[in-house]
Amino acid sequence: MKPINASLCVLVGASSYGIHASVVKLGFAEGYTVAEVTGIQYLFGLLMLLTAFLFTQKVKVSLKQVLSLFGIGILLALTGVFYGLSLSQVPATIAVVMLFQFTWIGLMIEALHLKKWPSNKKLVSVVFLWLGTLLAGGLASSGGFNWSENILGILYGFAAAFTFALFLFLSGKVAKGVPTIQKSLMITFGGLLVVILALQPSFIREPARLIEMGEFGLVVAIVGTIFPVVFLAIGSPHLDSSITTILGAAELPAAIVSAMLILHEHVTAVQMAGMILILIGIAIPQMHFKTMHSGKQYS
Repeated sequence: MKPINASLCVLVGASSYGIHASVVKLGFAEGYTVAEVTGIQYLFGLLMLLTAFLFTQKVKVSLKQVLSLFGIGILLALTGVFYGLSLSQVPATIAVVMLFQFTWIGLMIEALHLKKWPSNKKLVSVVFLWLGTLLAGGLASSGGFNWSENILGILYGFAAAFTFALFLFLSGKVAKGVPTIQKSLMITFGGLLVVILALQPSFIREPARLIEMGEFGLVVAIVGTIFPVVFLAIGSPHLDSSITTILGAAELPAAIVSAMLILHEHVTAVQMAGMILILIGIAIPQMHFKTMHSGKQYS
């Protein structure tokens, strides 16, 4: 797959995960709990992938591959759990900024893996992403926040950033020969196990609740599980993990735009400026700067 096509796949996956935030808010407005929303997201996602799996290519997988894919699913589910705990402790503006520390964490993970310092383009990109996140996340207008009195919420947010960075780093490195749907199925199963054990959603005890949440469950599963997991599984094996991490920052602009269109939330000029900085940061690693010369002149 060409890098540009792989990049587009990762962008679709990351953007879908951003839209997921607005869909979750719609679920909360209907009275669903965090455990119910997260649980039905993974359950319905697993059922849809299982249906697709019956009609797609299959290969024999080793126990190591199965466990590694379960592990990736666990990382993604833990990201959601930690982020939810962070939101319960601190304002959303602080939680989202902490989550988006995954950009530089992902770069450092790759640097340690390769034992090589990131390129200047990637470092410049992360600076744009970080500044854009501060503005788009609304941190500039959240004065008065006492960091020392909210350590637990900050740590939860940082834990979400770390698990998400690991998820992005590993998603393109394990089980490369396994077909996309088969790989996505095992990742989602690993995530569902974590959600059921950690959150114990009500539909475990009340199966009728699944019917009540059916329509919502389909939507939240598509934008929160199917698109992110499948498109990342398609694109990330063809890209450097640091590029995948940088492209993952598309989640925040997508979240803001979807909040504006779906929830009719007001977006400020400062947030728009932050979104533009994030998009610039995403674009920088994709740019190829060529040195032109004519005779002895360089430009």
